[in-house]
Amino acid sequence: MAQTRTLVGTPVWVDLAATDAGAARAYYEKLFGWKVEVSPDPQYGGYGMAKVDGKEVAGIGPKMNAEQPTVWQLYIGTDDAEATAKKVEAAGGKVIAPPFDVGDQGKMAVFQDPVGAFISVWQPQNMAGYYSHQPNTFAWAELNARGIDKAKPFYKEVFGWGEKNTPMGEGMGDYTEFLQGGQSILGGTEMNPMVPAEVPSYWMVYFGVTDVDKKFEEAKAAGGKELMGPSDYPGGRFAILSDPEGAAFGILNVQS
Repeated sequence: MAQTRTLVGTPVWVDLAATDAGAARAYYEKLFGWKVEVSPDPQYGGYGMAKVDGKEVAGIGPKMNAEQPTVWQLYIGTDDAEATAKKVEAAGGKVIAPPFDVGDQGKMAVFQDPVGAFISVWQPQNMAGYYSHQPNTFAWAELNARGIDKAKPFYKEVFGWGEKNTPMGEGMGDYTEFLQGGQSILGGTEMNPMVPAEVPSYWMVYFGVTDVDKKFEEAKAAGGKELMGPSDYPGGRFAILSDPEGAAFGILNVQS
């Protein structure tokens, strides 16, 4: 079902900060059929809004500073960014960027959870949410944590998330589904011990596609790199890649 998400405590936006925003726009436009419209207003710093069927699905913009990593960032809805920042600190997280206005669109802030993963919040004003859970739009996000049992209480305290844990098999631990209002909204898992130690905890953003194997090959042909080839999971099929600048993202099957 198509969704325009505006709910507090649920995913409401994703965006990418790139060194070469133009190249990033071209890659994702080719891969997902997005039309990216860059704001001419200088206060938005060249930020572009990606659209599917005229509906906003993601943002792509240039990095604000050279040290900023090239990653897809997940935003959670809030009705009070200042109050959320206080909850983050009380729950053992860090405020990386205190709440600030983004023009007249809304207010955002960037946090780091107790295991090191970055997550942002969005308090809407004129920009309320995004189109999701359709082909070529946001479909899921997953916390890969170094110590997920330290992260889960944090997200419960800050966003009120419940959880459903499912064993993944011998020696693999549980897969956590984060719940809001009894509905699964996001996932989480302990990071694979084979991942290099220098890789911190992170949120992985997934986009929905109708054919994972075909889109996987298209992503590589356009300049992306394979991180995990197409694989089956209980809900269908997925794969993980990085774009030409190194930002990791996943694809998973959704119905059109």
